[in-house]
Amino acid sequence: MPAENAQVYVISVAAELAGMHPQTLRQYDRLGLVSPARTRGRGRRYSLRDIATLREVQRLSQEEGINLAGIKRILDLEAEVERLSAQVDYLRGLAEPGRRVFTAHPSGDVVAIGRSRRRRAMADRTGELDRTDRDARAIVLWRP
Repeated sequence: MPAENAQVYVISVAAELAGMHPQTLRQYDRLGLVSPARTRGRGRRYSLRDIATLREVQRLSQEEGINLAGIKRILDLEAEVERLSAQVDYLRGLAEPGRRVFTAHPSGDVVAIGRSRRRRAMADRTGELDRTDRDARAIVLWRP
């Protein structure tokens, strides 16, 4: 079975899998509801994800009575939510307690410091460095 994003289906097969006429797929492509990959000869290649989207367009249209402009807006918002959720997951990974140490950059920005500098920062906090080294490397720690 091909991967969900692999563009392997020609328009006739995709239309059959989605339960639609190929002309409907062409119309949805023109409207930007589904954007299949293109071959060098400009032929459309649909993925399993594209076919799932086509089925959702059909469901929203037939069962919910939503017009194509409304469906496009829904699909765009769902894609944005998916993108933002992935970004939140990424940022949560960075902000986990104990994962990141931040310091004040000379420009005034707050920046994360690498693991090698953390040992020096921890030594500074515990007084293991002499007074002049400690003053030269003043550090501000932030923990979420």
